Amino acid sequence: MIINADELDVRSAYKLLIGSVTPRAIGWVSTLSPSGIANLAPISFFTVVSRKPPMVSLTIQPRSDGTTLKDTLVNVRETGEFVTNLVTLSHAHHMHRSAAEFDSNQDEFDEVGLAKGTCEVVQVPRVRDAPIALECTLDRIIPVGEAQDHVVWGKVVRFHIRDDLYTETGRIDTGAIPTVGRLAAEYTLADNAFVTPLTEDVLSARSGRRMHRIDERQDGWSPVDTADWSPSGSTKA
Repeated sequence: MIINADELDVRSAYKLLIGSVTPRAIGWVSTLSPSGIANLAPISFFTVVSRKPPMVSLTIQPRSDGTTLKDTLVNVRETGEFVTNLVTLSHAHHMHRSAAEFDSNQDEFDEVGLAKGTCEVVQVPRVRDAPIALECTLDRIIPVGEAQDHVVWGKVVRFHIRDDLYTETGRIDTGAIPTVGRLAAEYTLADNAFVTPLTEDVLSARSGRRMHRIDERQDGWSPVDTADWSPSGSTKA
């Protein structure tokens, strides 16, 4: 199947992108409105921009109506601050619920039942029990394309790393973190690791094998095929 990208609408292109770029890291982004209302939202168009200074990137789509800017983008634009929190399995449902389109006057930490942690530089709260959180200050916002997408670059000014995860050599013990990532409209759990080369026995044993589900859904099921899905990344609470 060869598909001409120029012939795709926003919804169709988004379906193909999120199914083609997997797994994706989730930036669970906390922000604060100018009036002090805390917001929390998962952004799966999230990655590293640079090492020195350390910087990360978020790409944020509009709300499900296709035009209204999400609170995350508005808050970052107005305050110049945000925090990215690492999502682990124990917080997966909290994260999923925080993707709902709450009213801008609702504190989403309260709505999903999460405790706030304080930051050192930014005023934005972090998810207190997240194993890793990055305090960020805004570097730039870049409008992109025809669908009102915006790329946000943020400079990391503080790393919050749980003590037991920080090794004597200055690295993070990733094997101790049940990190949750994004597939298309589903999630995946990082519960294995390897370096290459792998033996032929391992390769042949896994050839053609489908991933196993841990949620008891039928193999092949996807939220993309349901009426609740939209290309905004938003979910039903």
